[in-house]
Amino acid sequence: MTSYRIHTVDTAPEGAKQPLMLLQEAFGFMPNGAGLMANSPALLSTFFSAFGHFRGSGTFGPDERQVLLLSNAVANGCAWAVAFHSLEALADGVEPAVVDALRRGELPADPRMAALSATTRAFIGKRGHLDDADVTAFTAAGFTEGQLFEVIAGAAISTTTNYAANVARPPLEPPVRPYAWTEGHWGGV
Repeated sequence: MTSYRIHTVDTAPEGAKQPLMLLQEAFGFMPNGAGLMANSPALLSTFFSAFGHFRGSGTFGPDERQVLLLSNAVANGCAWAVAFHSLEALADGVEPAVVDALRRGELPADPRMAALSATTRAFIGKRGHLDDADVTAFTAAGFTEGQLFEVIAGAAISTTTNYAANVARPPLEPPVRPYAWTEGHWGGV
C-alpha cells in the first residue's frame, strides 16, 4: 500500500483541484492514479492537458485508445493502470477476448488491434526506435502515418500515470478491484 497521499478534490493543492474535479466527473469516481499525481500540480496538469488533446482531437476511437493504453500499462508492468484500463476498455467496447490477450501480454486475434498493440509496445520496448517492419505492419493494418505519431502521445500519457503508480503502488478503487492484475498473473476478465 502507498505511503504517498492520494488526494481528493478537497485535499489537493490549489493547482490540482480543477483537473481532479473534472476527472472525477468523467469517470464517476476519483482514479487513485490522478489523486497521486495531484501531489505535483505540474504533473497532474501536464497529464490532464495531454490526455484531453489525445482524447479530444485524436483520431483513435475509444476502443483503440483503450487498447493502446492497456498495452502500455502491461508493457510498463503497472498493476494499477492495467486494472483501471481493463475496466475502461470493456466500458469503451473492447471485446473481452482482446482485453484478456492484452492482460496476458499477448497480441489479440483481431489484426487491427494486434497491430496497434504491437506498435505501442514496440515504441516502449525500443525506446522509440521503430524499424521499417514496425511501421509497415502498423500502416498495413489501416492506420495512417499520422496515427503513428499519435501513438507517441498515448505512450507519453501512459508513462506519466504508469510511472507514478509504479512508484506509489496505490490501492485499487472499488470499481477497479475486479480487474486486479499482477505481472505474470493476468487474471481474466
